[in-house]
Amino acid sequence: MRIAVFTSNHPRHLSLIECLAGIADEVFAVQETKTLFPGKNKGMFRQSEIIGNYFTRVTGAEKELFGAPHFLPGNVRQLAFTRDDLSSLDGSVLGSALDADFIVVFGASYIKGELCAKLVQRGALNIHMGVSPYYRGNSCNFWPLYDGRPDMVGATIHLLSAGLDSGAILYHALPKAQSIDPFILGMTAVRVAHQSLAEKIASGELADPEPIPQDKSKEVRYTRAADFNDEVATEYLNRMAGGGEIRRAIENRDLDQFVKPYVG
Repeated sequence: MRIAVFTSNHPRHLSLIECLAGIADEVFAVQETKTLFPGKNKGMFRQSEIIGNYFTRVTGAEKELFGAPHFLPGNVRQLAFTRDDLSSLDGSVLGSALDADFIVVFGASYIKGELCAKLVQRGALNIHMGVSPYYRGNSCNFWPLYDGRPDMVGATIHLLSAGLDSGAILYHALPKAQSIDPFILGMTAVRVAHQSLAEKIASGELADPEPIPQDKSKEVRYTRAADFNDEVATEYLNRMAGGGEIRRAIENRDLDQFVKPYVG
Protein backbone atom coordinates (compact mmCIF):
# COMPACT_ATOMS: atom_id res chain seq x y z
CA MET A 1 0.00 0.00 0.00
CA ARG A 2 1.19 3.51 -0.84
CA ILE A 3 0.07 6.62 1.05
CA ALA A 4 0.71 10.27 0.19
CA VAL A 5 0.71 12.94 2.91
CA PHE A 6 0.47 16.66 2.23
CA THR A 7 1.67 18.23 5.47
CA SER A 8 4.36 20.36 7.13
CA ASN A 9 7.62 19.92 9.05
CA HIS A 10 6.84 20.23 12.75
CA PRO A 11 7.17 17.19 15.04
CA ARG A 12 3.38 16.69 15.05
CA HIS A 13 3.44 16.50 11.25
CA LEU A 14 6.34 14.05 11.34
CA SER A 15 4.27 11.96 13.76
CA LEU A 16 1.54 11.47 11.18
CA ILE A 17 4.07 10.48 8.53
CA GLU A 18 5.58 7.94 10.94
CA CYS A 19 2.16 6.49 11.85
CA LEU A 20 1.34 5.97 8.19
CA ALA A 21 4.82 4.63 7.41
CA GLY A 22 4.11 1.94 9.99
CA ILE A 23 1.20 0.55 7.93
CA ALA A 24 2.31 1.39 4.36
CA ASP A 25 4.93 -0.01 2.02
CA GLU A 26 5.78 3.50 0.85
CA VAL A 27 4.85 7.00 1.98
CA PHE A 28 5.18 10.13 -0.16
CA ALA A 29 5.63 13.09 2.22
CA VAL A 30 4.93 16.41 0.52
CA GLN A 31 6.01 18.96 3.13
CA GLU A 32 5.71 22.73 3.44
CA THR A 33 8.46 24.20 5.58
CA LYS A 34 7.45 26.57 8.37
CA THR A 35 9.36 28.06 11.29
CA LEU A 36 9.75 25.66 14.20
CA PHE A 37 9.58 28.63 16.58
CA PRO A 38 6.35 30.60 15.97
CA GLY A 39 6.33 33.79 17.98
CA LYS A 40 10.14 34.17 17.70
CA ASN A 41 11.21 33.87 14.10
CA LYS A 42 9.95 35.69 11.04
CA GLY A 43 6.18 35.52 10.82
CA MET A 44 2.95 37.23 11.76
CA PHE A 45 3.50 36.86 15.53
CA ARG A 46 7.12 37.98 15.72
CA GLN A 47 6.35 41.43 17.19
CA SER A 48 4.30 40.25 20.18
CA GLU A 49 5.87 38.96 23.38
CA ILE A 50 2.46 37.78 24.60
CA ILE A 51 1.81 35.71 21.49
CA GLY A 52 5.40 34.48 21.62
CA ASN A 53 4.88 33.26 25.19
CA TYR A 54 1.67 31.50 24.17
CA PHE A 55 3.40 29.65 21.35
CA THR A 56 6.27 28.70 23.64
CA ARG A 57 3.65 26.75 25.60
CA VAL A 58 2.36 25.22 22.38
CA THR A 59 5.79 24.09 21.17
CA GLY A 60 6.60 22.77 24.66
CA ALA A 61 3.48 20.60 24.60
CA GLU A 62 4.29 19.44 21.09
CA LYS A 63 7.81 18.46 22.13
CA GLU A 64 6.48 16.58 25.17
CA LEU A 65 4.19 14.41 23.03
CA PHE A 66 6.08 14.20 19.72
CA GLY A 67 9.71 14.93 20.52
CA ALA A 68 12.11 17.19 18.64
CA PRO A 69 12.41 17.47 14.83
CA HIS A 70 13.97 14.28 13.51
CA PHE A 71 14.61 12.09 10.49
CA LEU A 72 11.89 9.85 9.08
CA PRO A 73 11.77 6.09 8.41
CA GLY A 74 13.41 4.59 5.34
CA ASN A 75 10.15 3.92 3.48
CA VAL A 76 9.33 7.65 3.34
CA ARG A 77 10.12 9.72 0.25
CA GLN A 78 10.14 13.47 0.91
CA LEU A 79 9.54 16.56 -1.20
CA ALA A 80 9.97 19.87 0.65
CA PHE A 81 9.21 23.42 -0.42
CA THR A 82 8.33 26.83 1.01
CA ARG A 83 4.97 27.51 2.61
CA ASP A 84 2.15 28.50 0.23
CA ASP A 85 3.92 27.08 -2.85
CA LEU A 86 1.77 23.95 -2.80
CA SER A 87 -1.05 25.13 -5.07
CA SER A 88 1.50 26.41 -7.62
CA LEU A 89 3.27 23.08 -8.08
CA ASP A 90 2.92 21.40 -11.45
CA GLY A 91 1.13 18.08 -11.11
CA SER A 92 4.01 16.30 -12.83
CA VAL A 93 6.32 17.33 -9.97
CA LEU A 94 4.16 15.42 -7.50
CA GLY A 95 4.26 12.32 -9.67
CA SER A 96 3.44 9.11 -7.82
CA ALA A 97 2.06 10.95 -4.80
CA LEU A 98 -1.11 11.71 -6.72
CA ASP A 99 -1.54 8.03 -7.61
CA ALA A 100 -1.19 6.69 -4.07
CA ASP A 101 -3.82 4.37 -2.60
CA PHE A 102 -4.66 6.94 0.07
CA ILE A 103 -3.99 10.67 0.13
CA VAL A 104 -4.04 12.53 3.45
CA VAL A 105 -3.83 16.29 4.05
CA PHE A 106 -2.81 17.59 7.47
CA GLY A 107 -1.44 21.00 8.40
CA ALA A 108 -0.81 22.15 4.83
CA SER A 109 -1.76 25.64 3.68
CA TYR A 110 -5.08 26.14 1.90
CA ILE A 111 -4.89 24.04 -1.28
CA LYS A 112 -6.53 25.65 -4.32
CA GLY A 113 -6.81 25.37 -8.09
CA GLU A 114 -5.98 22.33 -10.18
CA LEU A 115 -4.22 20.51 -7.37
CA CYS A 116 -7.25 20.85 -5.11
CA ALA A 117 -9.50 19.56 -7.88
CA LYS A 118 -7.22 16.55 -8.40
CA LEU A 119 -7.10 15.73 -4.69
CA VAL A 120 -10.87 16.04 -4.36
CA GLN A 121 -11.29 13.75 -7.37
CA ARG A 122 -9.00 11.19 -5.70
CA GLY A 123 -11.05 11.27 -2.49
CA ALA A 124 -8.26 12.78 -0.38
CA LEU A 125 -8.79 12.77 3.38
CA ASN A 126 -8.25 15.90 5.45
CA ILE A 127 -7.44 16.04 9.16
CA HIS A 128 -8.98 19.21 10.54
CA MET A 129 -7.76 19.93 14.05
CA GLY A 130 -11.06 21.08 15.44
CA VAL A 131 -14.55 19.66 15.61
CA SER A 132 -16.47 20.60 12.47
CA PRO A 133 -19.03 21.89 11.81
CA TYR A 134 -18.94 23.52 15.25
CA TYR A 135 -15.47 25.08 15.02
CA ARG A 136 -14.03 25.91 11.60
CA GLY A 137 -11.23 28.11 10.29
CA ASN A 138 -8.08 28.83 12.28
CA SER A 139 -6.90 27.57 15.71
CA CYS A 140 -10.02 25.46 16.14
CA ASN A 141 -8.83 23.69 19.28
CA PHE A 142 -7.94 26.99 20.94
CA TRP A 143 -11.37 28.54 20.59
CA PRO A 144 -13.41 25.84 22.37
CA LEU A 145 -11.00 26.14 25.30
CA TYR A 146 -11.43 29.92 25.17
CA ASP A 147 -15.21 29.31 25.19
CA GLY A 148 -14.93 27.01 28.23
CA ARG A 149 -15.71 23.88 26.17
CA PRO A 150 -12.84 21.38 26.57
CA ASP A 151 -15.35 18.71 25.56
CA MET A 152 -15.26 20.16 22.02
CA VAL A 153 -11.50 19.71 21.56
CA GLY A 154 -10.74 17.10 18.93
CA ALA A 155 -10.25 16.44 15.24
CA THR A 156 -12.47 15.97 12.21
CA ILE A 157 -11.45 13.50 9.55
CA HIS A 158 -13.36 14.42 6.43
CA LEU A 159 -13.16 14.35 2.66
CA LEU A 160 -11.13 17.21 1.25
CA SER A 161 -13.25 19.85 -0.45
CA ALA A 162 -12.71 23.14 -2.23
CA GLY A 163 -14.24 24.94 0.76
CA LEU A 164 -12.18 25.26 3.95
CA ASP A 165 -12.95 22.44 6.42
CA SER A 166 -16.33 21.88 4.76
CA GLY A 167 -16.06 18.36 3.32
CA ALA A 168 -18.31 15.48 4.32
CA ILE A 169 -17.26 13.92 7.64
CA LEU A 170 -15.96 10.37 8.06
CA TYR A 171 -15.58 10.52 11.84
CA HIS A 172 -14.49 12.63 14.80
CA ALA A 173 -11.39 11.78 16.86
CA LEU A 174 -11.54 12.85 20.51
CA PRO A 175 -9.20 12.65 23.51
CA LYS A 176 -10.42 10.64 26.48
CA ALA A 177 -11.31 12.25 29.80
CA GLN A 178 -8.27 12.99 31.94
CA SER A 179 -6.81 15.68 34.18
CA ILE A 180 -4.52 17.42 31.75
CA ASP A 181 -2.92 20.74 30.89
CA PRO A 182 -4.92 22.44 28.10
CA PHE A 183 -1.86 22.74 25.84
CA ILE A 184 -1.21 19.01 26.25
CA LEU A 185 -4.90 18.34 25.57
CA GLY A 186 -4.61 19.99 22.16
CA MET A 187 -1.58 17.87 21.22
CA THR A 188 -3.27 14.75 22.58
CA ALA A 189 -6.12 15.40 20.15
CA VAL A 190 -3.52 15.47 17.35
CA ARG A 191 -2.08 12.13 18.47
CA VAL A 192 -5.53 10.51 18.66
CA ALA A 193 -6.28 11.74 15.14
CA HIS A 194 -3.07 10.21 13.79
CA GLN A 195 -3.45 6.88 15.56
CA SER A 196 -7.11 6.50 14.64
CA LEU A 197 -6.49 7.28 10.97
CA ALA A 198 -3.64 4.77 10.69
CA GLU A 199 -5.77 2.16 12.46
CA LYS A 200 -8.78 2.72 10.20
CA ILE A 201 -6.74 2.69 6.98
CA ALA A 202 -4.95 -0.50 8.02
CA SER A 203 -8.21 -2.25 8.91
CA GLY A 204 -9.79 -1.37 5.57
CA GLU A 205 -12.54 0.64 7.24
CA LEU A 206 -11.88 3.66 5.01
CA ALA A 207 -11.67 1.73 1.74
CA ASP A 208 -15.36 2.43 1.09
CA PRO A 209 -16.30 5.29 3.42
CA GLU A 210 -19.80 6.60 4.08
CA PRO A 211 -19.25 10.32 4.77
CA ILE A 212 -21.87 12.50 6.45
CA PRO A 213 -22.44 16.00 4.98
CA GLN A 214 -21.74 18.85 7.39
CA ASP A 215 -24.68 20.74 8.88
CA LYS A 216 -23.47 24.33 8.72
CA SER A 217 -26.35 25.50 10.90
CA LYS A 218 -24.46 23.99 13.86
CA GLU A 219 -21.45 26.27 13.44
CA VAL A 220 -20.38 27.97 16.69
CA ARG A 221 -17.33 29.87 15.43
CA TYR A 222 -15.58 30.48 12.15
CA THR A 223 -12.26 32.12 13.02
CA ARG A 224 -9.32 33.60 11.15
CA ALA A 225 -5.70 34.00 12.23
CA ALA A 226 -6.30 37.72 12.92
CA ASP A 227 -8.93 36.85 15.53
CA PHE A 228 -6.16 35.51 17.80
CA ASN A 229 -4.49 38.64 19.16
CA ASP A 230 -2.74 39.91 22.29
CA GLU A 231 -5.98 40.71 24.07
CA VAL A 232 -7.47 37.27 23.42
CA ALA A 233 -4.25 35.46 24.37
CA THR A 234 -3.88 37.43 27.60
CA GLU A 235 -7.48 36.81 28.62
CA TYR A 236 -7.17 33.11 27.89
CA LEU A 237 -3.91 32.63 29.77
CA ASN A 238 -5.31 34.48 32.79
CA ARG A 239 -8.35 32.21 33.12
CA MET A 240 -7.05 28.97 31.61
CA ALA A 241 -8.89 25.83 32.75
CA GLY A 242 -7.20 23.47 35.21
CA GLY A 243 -6.80 19.73 34.78
CA GLY A 244 -9.77 18.79 36.96
CA GLU A 245 -12.08 21.16 35.15
CA ILE A 246 -10.99 19.73 31.80
CA ARG A 247 -11.54 16.15 32.98
CA ARG A 248 -15.06 16.90 34.25
CA ALA A 249 -16.04 18.67 31.04
CA ILE A 250 -14.87 15.75 28.90
CA GLU A 251 -16.57 13.21 31.18
CA ASN A 252 -19.85 15.06 30.52
CA ARG A 253 -19.27 15.22 26.75
CA ASP A 254 -22.35 14.37 24.66
CA LEU A 255 -21.05 11.89 22.07
CA ASP A 256 -24.32 12.09 20.13
CA GLN A 257 -23.21 15.42 18.66
CA PHE A 258 -20.25 13.79 16.89
CA VAL A 259 -19.97 11.59 13.80
CA LYS A 260 -18.84 8.01 14.55
CA PRO A 261 -16.71 9.29 17.47
CA TYR A 262 -13.34 7.63 18.09
CA VAL A 263 -12.17 8.24 21.67
CA GLY A 264 -8.56 7.47 22.51
